[in-house]
Amino acid sequence: MSLALWALTVFILSLKCGPKKKDNPMQAEVSTEKKRAGKDFSNRLTAEKSPYLQQHQHNPVDWYPWGPEAFERAREEDKPIFLSIGYSTCHWCHVMAHESFEDADVARLLNRAFVSIKVDREERPDVDHVYMNVCQLMTRGGGWPLTIIMTPDKKPFFAGTYFPKNSRFGRVGMMELLPSIEKSWQEKRAELEDLSRRVVEGLRRLEEGGDPSPLGKEAAPVGEEALNRGFVELASAFDGEHGGFGRGMKFPMPHQLLFLLRYSSRTGNDNALQMVRTSLSKMAAGGIFDHLGYGFHRYSTDPEWLVPHFEKMLYDQALLLLAYTEGFEATGEQEFAIPARGIAEYVLRDLTGPEKGFYSAEDADSEGEEGKFYLWSQQQIRQHLDPEAAELFLSVFNVREQGNYRDEASGETTGRNILHRTRTLDELARERGIDRGELDSMLARGRDALFRVREDRARPLLDDKILTDWNGLMIGALAKAGRVFREPRYREAALEAARFVLSSLTDKKGKLLHRYREGESAIAGQLDDYAFMIFGLIELYQATFDPRHLQEAMRLNALVFEEFHDKEKGGFYLTGTGQEEILVRSRDLYDGAIPSGSSVQFYNLLRLSRLTGDLSLETAAERLGRIYGGSIGTGASSHAMFLLGLDFALGPSVEVVISGRRDAPDTKALLDVVESSYLPRAVLLLRDSDGYGELARVAPFVELQTPRGGRATAYVCKGGACSSPTNSAEKMIESIKQATKK
Repeated sequence: MSLALWALTVFILSLKCGPKKKDNPMQAEVSTEKKRAGKDFSNRLTAEKSPYLQQHQHNPVDWYPWGPEAFERAREEDKPIFLSIGYSTCHWCHVMAHESFEDADVARLLNRAFVSIKVDREERPDVDHVYMNVCQLMTRGGGWPLTIIMTPDKKPFFAGTYFPKNSRFGRVGMMELLPSIEKSWQEKRAELEDLSRRVVEGLRRLEEGGDPSPLGKEAAPVGEEALNRGFVELASAFDGEHGGFGRGMKFPMPHQLLFLLRYSSRTGNDNALQMVRTSLSKMAAGGIFDHLGYGFHRYSTDPEWLVPHFEKMLYDQALLLLAYTEGFEATGEQEFAIPARGIAEYVLRDLTGPEKGFYSAEDADSEGEEGKFYLWSQQQIRQHLDPEAAELFLSVFNVREQGNYRDEASGETTGRNILHRTRTLDELARERGIDRGELDSMLARGRDALFRVREDRARPLLDDKILTDWNGLMIGALAKAGRVFREPRYREAALEAARFVLSSLTDKKGKLLHRYREGESAIAGQLDDYAFMIFGLIELYQATFDPRHLQEAMRLNALVFEEFHDKEKGGFYLTGTGQEEILVRSRDLYDGAIPSGSSVQFYNLLRLSRLTGDLSLETAAERLGRIYGGSIGTGASSHAMFLLGLDFALGPSVEVVISGRRDAPDTKALLDVVESSYLPRAVLLLRDSDGYGELARVAPFVELQTPRGGRATAYVCKGGACSSPTNSAEKMIESIKQATKK
């Protein structure tokens, strides 16, 4: 019997037992939980920094944060653990909270028979990773809110996601589930414990036999066939009409688009480039993009990118900023520069704290309703714009009298609209017989007026915790956008965020911490924190040419090997040496909405090796590629970030060193040519004649790469061999193109 089927059988048997009949104390008096429900009562979560945990601080449920106190109480009272995992901007987490966790009847059942733990998945990705794998193992599905019921020693025997208060339409409710689990715990303990043992065994097999070889054996080197498989898989799932992948709800998955850009560059495959063009264009025109305040919502509930799930996540902004920036780099199309700049403006305006770190997210809901902040009726737009501007805005953004947004409960249209375009701005300008610049100006005036009106609405909740890993991604994205768009503000924002992380999110030993909020830094850094910060620092070096960023990247890289490296089998664990081990010590190469830390680190090692000349890093990357290569299998497109690194590793890749005075015109001329070109398999260093010592300490090979003839000079090197130094920008870029040609 499969593990999932056995789990289901045990659960069904539990339900057949039925809850014991009990007197209802609430008939005689108001229950304890009823008294606890309300703003005057606070549970243990009130002392927590997580905005998600604080959302539950007034629940009548006797919540514990994850920690030894909860597990000790469960052992002492011989109760199972009820674990609920979510995050602050999760819509269905809000629904379950209002329906169940704020309810006195549900709280009575939880408080009587369980020890309840609430976890913010963004604060504790290690906990979330383990128990999400459990849920997928037991149910073949997953998502948030994540519900796990387990023994006091953290071994799970039940998993699911959202549960209503009462059963409906075949979905079991909390009022039926909890008494059934309670009765099974009392009367069928041996079966539950046996199930939990099997779940843990399955989890260990999954963790040890999934990505790395369970024996630590290295496979044959993964090669170009993996890149080809990745392209074929994405091409087979591509929606040629609307862009993106699949035919149902769609997630942006920008790291897949970054891979396709590189694949097109490598092979000359126009289909790969067209997939990127279509996806970026359709997303930027759709309702998933906020056409007034900019930034992207989490995902689209339909194939057309029209109706989004309205939350906005920092990591989405970072990855999409990279995709639109590189899309502009590769094509030169201004259509991609506009949303890229919009993302950056949104992050700098709404997600940047006074500390200069970047906040995590904005919620989907406001005033108890998803999307309310973003929706418009025709009447509202006509009220705030003059007639000519209003008619233009209504036409361009498809605002209809009946509306295009349906009420979640009734399914009926509400007269409210999600702003979106169905035609390009060039097409709209031609239809109206006006210049594109004039159209842009008219729309900008209308957008600014409506944006000011919208700012007076009740805003969605801001999750103002600062996470090291997500900040690392945004630092890298802003640094690259600042370089490509010649925008100093973006580079400065990336610099300030990096300074904040490295000063306020490190402990006394210089190790990274994961979360900062309200002056408190806490939670030991995990692999993603290190890998994503190293990624950000590499991009920051190539945007500023300050060698300190490269030095810091190398310092953090050394800590990755010290804290996370599996010295016996190879590969990297998600948690560091000495950190809490939850059932298993996990590792992961699979890309979800956020790329795998192992994949990002694979890419980091290769680029750091080229930037510093340290070939031991390339050797480490090569071994990592061998160990993980077997897991790529037929799921290459699910490992897109690994494929970015593989594309770089297979090359041809080049190192470009420009030697000259930083501010001299001839140096800037050489830098401008490189920085205005799409060169995904190149790294760029600046040997500043006025102070190259700092760079030489981390990249000693630049010592002898001096200016020739008193002028700034470019050195282009490939595979350990360098072409003739040149003072000519034309000869330099030709050498780069020849060196990177397959």
